Amino acid sequence: MGDEITDFRQNFKAEANSLSCRFYENQYPEPEEVVMVNVTNISDMGAYVTLLEYDDIEGMILLSELSRRRIRSINKLVRVNRTEIVMVIRVDKEKGYIDLSKRRVDPEDVIKCEERYNKAKAVHSVLRHVAEVKGLKLEHLYQKIGWPLYKKYGHAYDGFKIALNDATEEGGADIFADLDIEEDVKSALVTYIKRRLAPQPVKIRADIEVTCFTYEGIDEIKSALTEGEDKGTTDAPVKIKLIAPPMYVMTSMTLDKELGIETMNLAIEAISVAIKAKGGSLDVKMAPKAVTLREESELQAMLDRLALEQEEVDGDAPEDV
Repeated sequence: MGDEITDFRQNFKAEANSLSCRFYENQYPEPEEVVMVNVTNISDMGAYVTLLEYDDIEGMILLSELSRRRIRSINKLVRVNRTEIVMVIRVDKEKGYIDLSKRRVDPEDVIKCEERYNKAKAVHSVLRHVAEVKGLKLEHLYQKIGWPLYKKYGHAYDGFKIALNDATEEGGADIFADLDIEEDVKSALVTYIKRRLAPQPVKIRADIEVTCFTYEGIDEIKSALTEGEDKGTTDAPVKIKLIAPPMYVMTSMTLDKELGIETMNLAIEAISVAIKAKGGSLDVKMAPKAVTLREESELQAMLDRLALEQEEVDGDAPEDV
């Protein structure tokens, strides 16, 4: 029984190792490179971390490099299991030491690092899936596919997006023509790229307050809102719902976030022009923006509560005289 457990552990470890690999061809990051790390332990010397883009090799954020200001409590600056963006100061490849700094990272560096990391993580997900399905080593796929695409396109993700656009019905893609990979691997790669990187619909939302106190104010508001909905297109339709007078929520589901926001702004402008011509007014309470699932859940909960309250009012029995 003990031998079986040992064999299982060894096989499990070997399988895990075959599906692990750094994101980039360089085994170590370069000095002044900004990288994504995860904090694993905090000591008097600083914070121990793993470099997420470099197969979780260990590094340290030195205590003196945590903040530009005087450090009163290290736990207020970093916490275990938290992801941080840091700059590489020194790399000792022989000893495996990597010294990092949090205080030297500029806001612009954060944005660039997050964008690069998210793209690299998507590439990693695709290659890891193909490696697992085809029983291949992940590093082998990086050598054959990932790293050559990084060299050719600047980022493998950009190559994958081209493959997504150029993929034929049979599953081929022009960008893989020069790569030394088997047809079944290419087919599995393109199939999963379609599934993993296909554009996902984005919900754009805006909250507006529309009022008109003329004799036909209600009809004028309805007409103005219709003008706004008519600005919607096939790629970015506009829908308007009443939250509670005079508040309305505008939404649009689209694959193009910028197009959705632009269309919503045009719709708001159309409503504003129409209602002001009739003596009313429009006030934007929340400008058009892409909303999260949580925000939508909160909105739906509010709409459900208002609907329930309305039903209770409508269903009240008349008082006895």
